[in-house]
Amino acid sequence: MDLHWFDGMGLFLIGSLAGFAGAIVGLGGGFVMIPFLIFLYQLPPQLIIGTSMAVLFVNSISSSIAYSRQKRIDYQSSAWFALMMVPGSIIGALLAEQFTSKLFFTVFGLFLMSVSVFLLLKPNQPARRFLTPTVTREFVDAAGQTHTYSYHRGFGMIVSFFTGFISSLLGIGGGSILVPTMVLLLLFPPHIATATSMFTIMLSALVGTLSHVALGNVAWIFALFLAPGAFLGGQLGARVAAKLPAKTLLRILAVTLILVGIRLVAKG
Repeated sequence: MDLHWFDGMGLFLIGSLAGFAGAIVGLGGGFVMIPFLIFLYQLPPQLIIGTSMAVLFVNSISSSIAYSRQKRIDYQSSAWFALMMVPGSIIGALLAEQFTSKLFFTVFGLFLMSVSVFLLLKPNQPARRFLTPTVTREFVDAAGQTHTYSYHRGFGMIVSFFTGFISSLLGIGGGSILVPTMVLLLLFPPHIATATSMFTIMLSALVGTLSHVALGNVAWIFALFLAPGAFLGGQLGARVAAKLPAKTLLRILAVTLILVGIRLVAKG
């Protein structure tokens, strides 16, 4: 597909917005980018999903670099979560081949709406007795703040498998499942959850992207313009996220997801 120069500029701006928004809430930007691709371009679902995954990988690299400088990434937990996200992402990429446009719009929209409702109803009420913690983490970030928390690693890994599956199936990065789970059920501090989610997504998105590339589901001309914008937006978003209150992060995530979800369900 040939693109005019203004299409290229538009895609760069879309990528920047997706990268910025995704980095702020730890989603990766697919929830912003995919609706734009759906409404502005006549692409089959498989190409939208695969292209989003490829750009997501670039965005997650950018955000992870910024968060690593802030020393807010829990690398140990991220490695365990990514271990389960990888096989899930491969299965999701294979099943994405079966999507029709109408089914994709509806499933994607309902998924976003369900996550947003969950966040709006219980943004500040972690289930502190949900599971007995199996691991305790403690480290100091670049600002000198000490973060101490405990969580059930096995449950986190199980959720990570399904996160990887949905991530590659819908091309959204999976942060919309991983961040709420880490904050509300695993008791991660919101800023640590956001940063760790982006690093985990980076590891998983590499495998998901390679899977979609192997299936021929990446529109490279679109990715060429979207990816640089996503990289820039990811850097800016990570810096802004560091200055936002934890409550604001969760509410931005919830409101954004429900608005996009409603629009997609209506289109489907």
